[in-house]
Amino acid sequence: MKFFIDTANLDQIQEAQDLGVLDGVTTNPSLMAKEGITGKANILEHYKKICEIVDGDVSAEVVATEFDKMVEEGEELAKLHDQIVVKIPMIKDGVKAIKYFSDNGIRTNCTLVFSAGQALLAAKAGAAYVSPFLGRLDDISTDGLQLIADIRLIYDNYDFGTEILAASIRHTMHVVNCAKLGADVMTGPLSSIDGLLKHPLTDSGLEKFLSDAKSFNL
Repeated sequence: MKFFIDTANLDQIQEAQDLGVLDGVTTNPSLMAKEGITGKANILEHYKKICEIVDGDVSAEVVATEFDKMVEEGEELAKLHDQIVVKIPMIKDGVKAIKYFSDNGIRTNCTLVFSAGQALLAAKAGAAYVSPFLGRLDDISTDGLQLIADIRLIYDNYDFGTEILAASIRHTMHVVNCAKLGADVMTGPLSSIDGLLKHPLTDSGLEKFLSDAKSFNL
Protein backbone atom coordinates (compact mmCIF):
# COMPACT_ATOMS: atom_id res chain seq x y z
CA MET A 1 0.00 0.00 0.00
CA LYS A 2 1.24 3.47 -0.91
CA PHE A 3 1.12 6.19 1.75
CA PHE A 4 0.17 9.70 0.61
CA ILE A 5 -0.24 12.68 2.92
CA ASP A 6 -3.21 15.01 2.42
CA THR A 7 -1.91 18.48 3.13
CA ALA A 8 -0.25 21.56 1.69
CA ASN A 9 1.93 22.06 4.78
CA LEU A 10 5.57 21.74 3.72
CA ASP A 11 6.82 20.93 7.22
CA GLN A 12 4.39 18.03 7.58
CA ILE A 13 5.26 16.75 4.11
CA GLN A 14 8.96 16.89 4.98
CA GLU A 15 8.34 15.08 8.27
CA ALA A 16 6.49 12.28 6.49
CA GLN A 17 9.21 12.13 3.84
CA ASP A 18 11.92 11.88 6.52
CA LEU A 19 10.06 8.94 8.07
CA GLY A 20 10.89 7.04 4.89
CA VAL A 21 7.42 5.74 4.05
CA LEU A 22 5.91 8.59 2.01
CA ASP A 23 4.92 7.81 -1.57
CA GLY A 24 3.10 10.98 -2.58
CA VAL A 25 0.92 13.96 -1.70
CA THR A 26 -2.67 14.98 -2.31
CA THR A 27 -3.82 18.53 -1.85
CA ASN A 28 -6.56 20.91 -2.97
CA PRO A 29 -7.45 24.62 -2.94
CA SER A 30 -8.95 24.36 0.56
CA LEU A 31 -5.72 22.92 1.96
CA MET A 32 -3.74 25.61 0.15
CA ALA A 33 -5.93 28.32 1.69
CA LYS A 34 -5.46 26.73 5.12
CA GLU A 35 -1.72 27.41 4.75
CA GLY A 36 -2.38 30.99 3.65
CA ILE A 37 -1.46 30.29 0.03
CA THR A 38 -3.69 32.23 -2.34
CA GLY A 39 -3.40 33.51 -5.87
CA LYS A 40 -2.69 31.39 -8.93
CA ALA A 41 1.03 32.15 -9.17
CA ASN A 42 1.63 31.33 -5.49
CA ILE A 43 -0.35 28.10 -5.70
CA LEU A 44 1.54 26.91 -8.78
CA GLU A 45 4.85 27.73 -7.11
CA HIS A 46 3.78 25.84 -4.00
CA TYR A 47 3.07 22.72 -6.06
CA LYS A 48 6.64 22.91 -7.34
CA LYS A 49 7.96 23.11 -3.77
CA ILE A 50 5.99 20.01 -2.82
CA CYS A 51 7.43 18.12 -5.80
CA GLU A 52 10.93 19.05 -4.64
CA ILE A 53 10.31 17.34 -1.28
CA VAL A 54 8.67 14.07 -2.32
CA ASP A 55 9.70 11.46 -4.85
CA GLY A 56 6.21 10.30 -5.82
CA ASP A 57 3.01 11.64 -7.32
CA VAL A 58 1.52 14.97 -6.28
CA SER A 59 -2.19 15.48 -6.98
CA ALA A 60 -2.97 19.05 -8.04
CA GLU A 61 -6.65 19.90 -8.30
CA VAL A 62 -8.40 21.95 -10.96
CA VAL A 63 -11.00 24.46 -9.83
CA ALA A 64 -12.88 24.63 -13.13
CA THR A 65 -16.05 22.60 -13.65
CA GLU A 66 -16.45 22.98 -17.44
CA PHE A 67 -14.63 20.66 -19.84
CA ASP A 68 -12.66 23.27 -21.80
CA LYS A 69 -11.56 25.10 -18.65
CA MET A 70 -10.58 21.84 -16.91
CA VAL A 71 -8.46 20.87 -19.91
CA GLU A 72 -6.77 24.27 -19.98
CA GLU A 73 -6.11 24.28 -16.26
CA GLY A 74 -5.05 20.63 -16.16
CA GLU A 75 -2.54 21.03 -18.96
CA GLU A 76 -0.99 23.97 -17.14
CA LEU A 77 -0.72 21.95 -13.93
CA ALA A 78 0.79 18.96 -15.73
CA LYS A 79 3.53 21.13 -17.19
CA LEU A 80 4.72 22.15 -13.71
CA HIS A 81 6.47 18.84 -12.97
CA ASP A 82 6.55 15.20 -14.10
CA GLN A 83 5.18 14.16 -10.69
CA ILE A 84 1.97 16.16 -11.04
CA VAL A 85 -1.27 14.18 -11.34
CA VAL A 86 -4.24 16.33 -12.33
CA LYS A 87 -7.10 16.02 -9.86
CA ILE A 88 -10.52 16.09 -11.54
CA PRO A 89 -13.97 16.09 -9.88
CA MET A 90 -16.44 13.27 -10.56
CA ILE A 91 -18.89 15.18 -12.74
CA LYS A 92 -19.93 14.65 -16.36
CA ASP A 93 -17.45 17.15 -17.80
CA GLY A 94 -14.87 15.73 -15.40
CA VAL A 95 -15.22 12.26 -16.89
CA LYS A 96 -14.85 13.76 -20.36
CA ALA A 97 -11.71 15.59 -19.20
CA ILE A 98 -10.26 12.41 -17.68
CA LYS A 99 -10.71 10.67 -21.04
CA TYR A 100 -9.06 13.59 -22.83
CA PHE A 101 -6.10 13.60 -20.48
CA SER A 102 -5.74 9.82 -20.64
CA ASP A 103 -5.63 9.97 -24.44
CA ASN A 104 -2.95 12.66 -24.23
CA GLY A 105 -0.64 11.03 -21.70
CA ILE A 106 -1.61 13.12 -18.66
CA ARG A 107 -2.36 11.17 -15.49
CA THR A 108 -5.45 12.03 -13.46
CA ASN A 109 -6.94 11.47 -10.02
CA CYS A 110 -10.74 11.39 -10.05
CA THR A 111 -11.86 12.94 -6.77
CA LEU A 112 -15.12 13.25 -4.82
CA VAL A 113 -16.12 9.65 -5.55
CA PHE A 114 -18.89 8.27 -3.33
CA SER A 115 -20.24 5.27 -5.25
CA ALA A 116 -18.98 2.18 -7.05
CA GLY A 117 -20.71 3.37 -10.22
CA GLN A 118 -18.73 6.61 -10.17
CA ALA A 119 -15.51 4.64 -9.68
CA LEU A 120 -16.41 2.42 -12.63
CA LEU A 121 -16.88 5.45 -14.89
CA ALA A 122 -13.56 6.94 -13.76
CA ALA A 123 -11.73 3.70 -14.57
CA LYS A 124 -13.44 3.41 -17.96
CA ALA A 125 -12.33 6.95 -18.78
CA GLY A 126 -8.72 6.08 -17.92
CA ALA A 127 -8.09 7.72 -14.54
CA ALA A 128 -4.77 6.79 -12.96
CA TYR A 129 -6.32 7.07 -9.50
CA VAL A 130 -9.84 7.12 -8.13
CA SER A 131 -10.44 8.76 -4.75
CA PRO A 132 -13.39 7.37 -2.77
CA PHE A 133 -14.01 9.53 0.33
CA LEU A 134 -14.71 6.93 3.00
CA GLY A 135 -14.51 9.32 5.98
CA ARG A 136 -17.21 11.56 4.58
CA LEU A 137 -19.43 8.53 3.98
CA ASP A 138 -18.89 7.47 7.59
CA ASP A 139 -19.99 10.96 8.62
CA ILE A 140 -23.45 10.31 7.21
CA SER A 141 -23.77 6.81 8.70
CA THR A 142 -22.78 5.03 5.48
CA ASP A 143 -20.10 2.33 5.39
CA GLY A 144 -17.14 3.92 3.61
CA LEU A 145 -15.07 0.75 3.87
CA GLN A 146 -17.76 -1.21 2.00
CA LEU A 147 -17.29 1.21 -0.90
CA ILE A 148 -13.57 0.39 -0.96
CA ALA A 149 -14.41 -3.33 -1.02
CA ASP A 150 -16.96 -2.87 -3.83
CA ILE A 151 -14.53 -0.90 -6.00
CA ARG A 152 -11.78 -3.47 -5.40
CA LEU A 153 -14.09 -6.27 -6.55
CA ILE A 154 -15.16 -4.41 -9.70
CA TYR A 155 -11.63 -3.41 -10.66
CA ASP A 156 -10.33 -6.94 -10.11
CA ASN A 157 -13.21 -8.39 -12.15
CA TYR A 158 -12.18 -6.40 -15.21
CA ASP A 159 -8.46 -5.90 -14.57
CA PHE A 160 -8.68 -2.09 -14.52
CA GLY A 161 -5.33 -0.38 -14.00
CA THR A 162 -6.84 2.51 -12.03
CA GLU A 163 -5.47 2.61 -8.48
CA ILE A 164 -7.86 2.93 -5.54
CA LEU A 165 -6.74 5.94 -3.50
CA ALA A 166 -8.65 5.76 -0.21
CA ALA A 167 -9.27 9.39 0.71
CA SER A 168 -10.81 11.22 3.65
CA ILE A 169 -8.85 8.91 5.96
CA ARG A 170 -9.51 10.02 9.54
CA HIS A 171 -7.54 7.63 11.76
CA THR A 172 -5.18 4.66 11.87
CA MET A 173 -7.89 1.99 11.72
CA HIS A 174 -9.08 3.46 8.44
CA VAL A 175 -5.54 2.88 7.16
CA VAL A 176 -5.35 -0.70 8.45
CA ASN A 177 -8.81 -1.65 7.20
CA CYS A 178 -8.17 -0.16 3.77
CA ALA A 179 -4.97 -2.19 3.59
CA LYS A 180 -6.94 -5.34 4.45
CA LEU A 181 -9.41 -4.58 1.66
CA GLY A 182 -6.70 -4.05 -0.92
CA ALA A 183 -6.75 -0.28 -1.45
CA ASP A 184 -3.69 0.66 -3.49
CA VAL A 185 -3.12 3.98 -1.75
CA MET A 186 -4.24 5.83 1.37
CA THR A 187 -4.16 9.56 1.84
CA GLY A 188 -4.75 11.29 5.14
CA PRO A 189 -3.26 13.66 7.68
CA LEU A 190 0.16 13.07 9.18
CA SER A 191 -1.53 11.86 12.38
CA SER A 192 -3.02 8.87 10.55
CA ILE A 193 0.49 7.74 9.61
CA ASP A 194 2.16 8.59 12.92
CA GLY A 195 -0.61 6.77 14.76
CA LEU A 196 0.53 3.48 13.23
CA LEU A 197 3.74 3.78 15.25
CA LYS A 198 1.99 3.75 18.58
CA HIS A 199 1.13 0.87 20.90
CA PRO A 200 1.11 0.91 24.71
CA LEU A 201 2.97 -2.42 24.87
CA THR A 202 5.74 -0.98 22.72
CA ASP A 203 6.02 1.96 25.12
CA SER A 204 6.02 -0.19 28.26
CA GLY A 205 8.39 -2.73 26.72
CA LEU A 206 10.88 -0.05 25.72
CA GLU A 207 10.65 1.53 29.18
CA LYS A 208 11.52 -1.87 30.71
CA PHE A 209 14.41 -2.45 28.32
CA LEU A 210 15.87 0.98 29.04
CA SER A 211 15.48 0.47 32.77
CA ASP A 212 17.26 -2.88 32.62
CA ALA A 213 19.96 -1.47 30.35
CA LYS A 214 21.03 0.99 33.08
CA SER A 215 22.59 -1.91 34.94
CA PHE A 216 24.92 -2.48 31.96
CA ASN A 217 26.46 0.99 32.39
CA LEU A 218 25.99 1.63 28.67
